[in-house]
Amino acid sequence: MPPSIPHADRLVLRNATVPAAVTGEDSSGALRRSDLTLRGGRIEAVEAAGVAIDPAIASHECDGGLVLPACVDVHTHLDKGHIWPRKPNPDGSWLGALLAVGDDRTNNWSPEDLRRRMDFSLRTAYAHGTAGIRTHLDSVPPHHEITWDVFDAMREKWAGRVELQAVALIGPDQMLEPSILDDVARRTLASNGILGGSVADHPRACEAVFAAVEKAGDLGLDLDLHCDETGNPEANALRYLAEAVLETGFEGNVVAGHCCVLAVQEADWARVTIERAAEAGIAVVSLPMCNLYLQDRSPASETRTPRWRGVTLLKELKAAGVRVAIASDNTRDPFYAYGDLDGLEVLREGGRIVQFDHPADRAFQWVRAVGADAAALAGMNYKALIDAGQPADLVILRARNWTELMARPQSDRIVLRQGRPIEMSLPDYRELDDLMGVQ
Repeated sequence: MPPSIPHADRLVLRNATVPAAVTGEDSSGALRRSDLTLRGGRIEAVEAAGVAIDPAIASHECDGGLVLPACVDVHTHLDKGHIWPRKPNPDGSWLGALLAVGDDRTNNWSPEDLRRRMDFSLRTAYAHGTAGIRTHLDSVPPHHEITWDVFDAMREKWAGRVELQAVALIGPDQMLEPSILDDVARRTLASNGILGGSVADHPRACEAVFAAVEKAGDLGLDLDLHCDETGNPEANALRYLAEAVLETGFEGNVVAGHCCVLAVQEADWARVTIERAAEAGIAVVSLPMCNLYLQDRSPASETRTPRWRGVTLLKELKAAGVRVAIASDNTRDPFYAYGDLDGLEVLREGGRIVQFDHPADRAFQWVRAVGADAAALAGMNYKALIDAGQPADLVILRARNWTELMARPQSDRIVLRQGRPIEMSLPDYRELDDLMGVQ
């Protein structure tokens, strides 16, 4: 059991190991031994270890353990979460997932069903130490009215604990239908949301992307599109998105998720796409766990091992100046059978899948991919930084370095919100049994 932390208005976390990357040295992999003074729910000071030695102030001895900012999960699907028990993916494929979710949405997504599953997911993320979430919401009419109403209620309920953003998710066929696109965009605007859609592999992908960019520009909405979640090298939604942004002069914030196809395209073509994305100011979010799970499956999956990892060229994008992050994506639904909205799991698995653990002396800059960089590209109020004046929303670990952090799931972590330890018990899956038809 981890040691208890005093409930005090002023508290010092002594001998903490803090990555320089979350204190203002964005690209640094250095670690600093520090004392953190917390007061009134915020960080009052970050000093070299041993400086904050006033014995009158309550303290917690970190013994060299890492202290990180609470995580930001910038690409999730709270409306789909936890439906796997009643609607598994029949073959593990992307198309199998799409069809399964569509069927479950039509037959089961009542306001009460959505509310309970979303709340379950948010309680899980909060207990793990997440302070900001962006979720995509299935918004094909007429279901968009139900989904957005439930999200609005969840955002209000969780205000002050998890900063929530939402993105309207429709397919290319809906993006190509002006009346549907306008209806969805205006409902999104009413909830101060973000316009989005998914363009994986479609014969009119260029038109669909341009339509979304133009509609977002007309209504003053930001954009967050699923792009090229496929292994077909002919897919080019990210290239079309960059061209649309540049040609239209779109001024809003633009995020592209997945972009898997870059890893299987010819190197020069991928390089030019990356350059265009950087020129257009598009940020890219990679979903390493879900894309490893879905991509390169085949009907012969029992006898054929996948040939590629499914993820995009994250290092190349970052090197080109593209803002990047990694995130959970789906949770226990047909698109991904696993996951628990745990930002540290995303970091750990991302390090293994994308191999950003080397060079070892720079690996800790990647904690920003589930924190400060994710928060920045989403424009969140929460910044996921450790600095004077920032919220004391922190995760305290026993792990002292990269290998200790990555080797275990950090089940003994302590989560502080506004400087106070929270209850970290995870909700029991049995709570959802009646929704799943489990007897």
